[in-house]
Amino acid sequence: MLVIVINIIIFLIFQTDCYKDVKDTIYEYSAVTLNGKEHIQFNQYVGKPVLFVNVATYCGLTAQYPELNTLQEELKPFDLVVLGFPCNQFGKQEPGENSEILPGLKYVRPGGGYVPNFQLFEKGDVNGEKEQKVFTFLKHSCPHPSDVLGSLKHISWEPIKVHDIRWNFEKFLVGPDGVPVMRWFHKTPVITVKSDILAYLKQFKIKKGG
Repeated sequence: MLVIVINIIIFLIFQTDCYKDVKDTIYEYSAVTLNGKEHIQFNQYVGKPVLFVNVATYCGLTAQYPELNTLQEELKPFDLVVLGFPCNQFGKQEPGENSEILPGLKYVRPGGGYVPNFQLFEKGDVNGEKEQKVFTFLKHSCPHPSDVLGSLKHISWEPIKVHDIRWNFEKFLVGPDGVPVMRWFHKTPVITVKSDILAYLKQFKIKKGG
């Protein structure tokens, strides 16, 4: 019984709803693609649900990469867009240059010829003084699913704030109106993220094929 209770508690902190009074949207922000060739304005995603993920190549959770491919493919009929943001702030698990990230994914981790089917952007910070502005917005729009910050020896940013991202592969869902909806703990299984997204899409009657 105790194990069941503990598992329920862990499950409950996997996801939190974002604040209801968020006024701004992601459409005011942009990012440069991993190859540096395109500056994407997020207002091109108007009308589509968008999943923001901070990723890393050499992380124990890098196995989520193929799962994110599957998520992108399976929810493509619902116009879901997955966006990945490489970051080296958690255990220094994204140490390479931008040009090294795709080869690392293809031949090392997860390896086996893996290629992301979703957009990756240039490596950057998601916490601290130099954090990307879109992550400042996302973090302030959603409470963190966990009260635990983690070990300070793995943290490489200042100042540390209560809404900071804790590790690689945290996720934020933004609705078709550009407003953040949900935030997931990094250890949340992607299949659970998918279930939560589908429940949200059903609730707001966002149907397959428009």
